[in-house]
Amino acid sequence: MDDIKKGAREVEADTKAAWRRADGDESLADKAGNAGDEIRKDLGNAGDDIRGAADDMTQDSKREYRQSETDTKAAWRRADGDESLADKVGNAGDEIRKDLGNAGDELRGDR
Repeated sequence: MDDIKKGAREVEADTKAAWRRADGDESLADKAGNAGDEIRKDLGNAGDDIRGAADDMTQDSKREYRQSETDTKAAWRRADGDESLADKVGNAGDEIRKDLGNAGDELRGDR
């Protein structure tokens, strides 16, 4: 989606610059307008990049938390020295929950 928005910003800035040159005279106001359009485009693209990086960090944190939680529960279940059927079912359920949570984040585009 960010690529589409970047492309749209580029087309918008180019179109405005072409419109301003259409009369054959590029005034100071035209140059200022073009500069403003370029700044707006670049800031929009930078914002998209920052948001993408923040989303990646959030996703990584969530994935690490889920893995840590799953590992902690599995270790707690093994602590008594006997891994019963209930422990195995609990561990399997935790793994499924972790994997579904990560897959859900991927589908929602959180990553």
